[in-house]
This record gives sequence, structure tokens and C-alpha cells, in this order.
Amino acid sequence: MTDLSELDVQNLRHLIGGYETTHCKMQDYAHEAQDPQVKQFFQKSAQSAMETKQQLMQFLR
Repeated sequence: MTDLSELDVQNLRHLIGGYETTHCKMQDYAHEAQDPQVKQFFQKSAQSAMETKQQLMQFLR
């Protein structure tokens, strides 16, 4: 793997933080949703955000 520049690392951290925020919000929205389809949509969105965050974190190792 190629060494990352300081700017690359900063950008990755910014993206990771954004996906963490999205994950938390989607979980909250899913918790509050009454409609099962809406709840499922937010749950899937939360899972997707977490998976993307984890993929991005691989670049920091």
C-alpha cells in the first residue's frame, strides 16, 4: 500500500467522521420510525454507513 500524505489522512478522518455521524443519525431515525418500511430503510442506511466507515478506516492501518 502507498504511504498517505498528511492531506490524505486528514481527508480520510473527515470522511470517517461524517460516516460515523450518518450512522448515528440513521440509527436514531430508525428507532423513531413507526412505519416498518421506513424503519428498515434507515436501518439499512445505518449499516451501509458503518460498512463504508470501516472500509475507509482500512486505509489508516
